[in-house]
Amino acid sequence: MARVAVKVHPRAQRSAITGRLGDAWKLDLAAPPVDGKANAECIRFFAELAGVARGKVRIVTGAAARMKVVEIEGVAQEELERRLG
Repeated sequence: MARVAVKVHPRAQRSAITGRLGDAWKLDLAAPPVDGKANAECIRFFAELAGVARGKVRIVTGAAARMKVVEIEGVAQEELERRLG
């Protein structure tokens, strides 16, 4: 199981990792922060990045904040870091 800290920036043109901010990754999301759309896009993005089903990705902390911790089942921490970099 892997965990990653992200700072999300909603309403971007496309969803992508755009760099590092200290210990966290900067994640642009192509969704507005309304009705859970940004959180759903965050989950979709990490599921696709890690190659797992959306049900294996969850936001552990920060569901209503820009700073989030995302947990992904079925992928090792080292593998996730490699895919992010």
